[in-house]
Amino acid sequence: MSLLQWCDEGPATVSLLATVEDAVRTMTDKAVGAVAVVDEHGIVAGMFTERDVLAKFVLSGRDPKTTPVRELMSPIVEMATEATTAAEALSVMLERHYRHMPIVDDHGKVLGICSIRNILEARVDDLLAQLDAKPRAAKA
Repeated sequence: MSLLQWCDEGPATVSLLATVEDAVRTMTDKAVGAVAVVDEHGIVAGMFTERDVLAKFVLSGRDPKTTPVRELMSPIVEMATEATTAAEALSVMLERHYRHMPIVDDHGKVLGICSIRNILEARVDDLLAQLDAKPRAAKA
């Protein structure tokens, strides 16, 4: 199964020219915790996440209507491709403490955004069966 199939419908994106208000509105409208910030060619320049809102914006005193999202976004270090497996993506996200990872084409254009939640929801039945199958530790 392609990692892209596990993503939410249509990637949540905003332009490099967007404001924090635009980004938060997009996250709210799409019920997601992050947006990919893309340039005029649709190439991913960074991610703006709920963590960025909390850690970089909320206490800054800045106006969300005028603050450019590009000033507060997290630069992208890791991106997935359609060939990336769910296990590979999850491993990177856990290791790097990411909750979201953009999936891009060969030119860096965003195709989707995969979250840890997406992967877990797709595998929840398997995980529950594995947890139920493990013997419970004896009480001391």
